[in-house]
Amino acid sequence: MRDRLILLPGWGLGISPLEPLVAALQGLDEHLRVEIEPLPELESSDLEEWLDELDATLPQDAWLGGWSLGGMLASELAARRGDRCCGLVTLASNPSFVAHEQWPSAMLGETFDAFLAGYKADSRMTLKRFSLLCAQGAEDPRGMSRLLLAGAPHTSSPVLMSGLELLAQLDTRQALQAFRGPQLHLFGGLDGLVPAEAAGDLLALLPDVEIGLIEQASHAFLLEDPHGVAGAIQAFLHEFGDD
Repeated sequence: MRDRLILLPGWGLGISPLEPLVAALQGLDEHLRVEIEPLPELESSDLEEWLDELDATLPQDAWLGGWSLGGMLASELAARRGDRCCGLVTLASNPSFVAHEQWPSAMLGETFDAFLAGYKADSRMTLKRFSLLCAQGAEDPRGMSRLLLAGAPHTSSPVLMSGLELLAQLDTRQALQAFRGPQLHLFGGLDGLVPAEAAGDLLALLPDVEIGLIEQASHAFLLEDPHGVAGAIQAFLHEFGDD
């Protein structure tokens, strides 16, 4: 199924940020089937449970991809599936969302802890703050933030909390090194959640994969420039597809 790409969304904002990208991709290649799969609604932060759910739901032998947390989960699932995954595409996905000694190009642990505490205290306000961070660096940050929030689903608080706890512990470096299929990782140069330096660090870790930095772009670059991002993905799929 080299003509099928499954995309996973990021935390908290649902599938709508990916919809313009899907439309742009299908406009470029009528033979490409692109589907968005919502994240599992689990009240658990156990990675294996999330992967079991995705593995049972998503078709085999497709390209896997995702935005932010979705890209991290796609990376882990690609490593689990090995040859049963055609390739991997991640958008604004840091191998580790929270910084640690081996991966400093990420959000500071104290910042993330404050975000987690904020979510427990006031989930709606924290989701609004998150949408503003996603839009930081965009041409119209407030407009982008409103757009992101407008499409956000009403997910239960325990499910969203589980997603945040999963995000805090995920480190996909091993999965990315283990997966032997083609990989494309795109980053935003003005991303307020994933430092642009992560692109260079990932290239040092994985010198044989495709990594791109979109200079003047926010965390939500897939929504800022869906046609540009679709062009990069389509060129990558065409280069490594065997049609």
